[in-house]
Amino acid sequence: MTIRLRGHHLLCLLGYRGMGYSADFCVNMTEIYETLRTKPDTGIEIVTGLDDICRAFPHDQENHCDGTVHELDQAVLAKLGLAPGFRGEWREVCGYVAKQVEPSDIERLCVTCPWKSYGVCQDGVQLVREGRPLPEIKP
Repeated sequence: MTIRLRGHHLLCLLGYRGMGYSADFCVNMTEIYETLRTKPDTGIEIVTGLDDICRAFPHDQENHCDGTVHELDQAVLAKLGLAPGFRGEWREVCGYVAKQVEPSDIERLCVTCPWKSYGVCQDGVQLVREGRPLPEIKP
């Protein structure tokens, strides 16, 4: 199994705590998050544009998946030293985060993110940097 992810979702997943744009979005995101959390050897492919998380974005909300987030994707990938086309395991991605990203980087990288103010992404980055597990999301 390979999960296709765009750049900024590599950090979003670290801060995911069950909140999302809709119930369907949360079901999809929780499934992806729990797969990666419990099976860190899961394959990842970094893609440009829509990925396996975007597929569940609600159709009745303003879609940002094809808009301004491309710059965020590029900024996150540059920070991690990765590029579209990268294929590896989730644990490798976490290793890049642990070495390249500080919790305070979220404030600069994710300026326009509506979830930034919750502080969960900074917490997720800190957990990865400390080698601690991400929390379980219970439905």
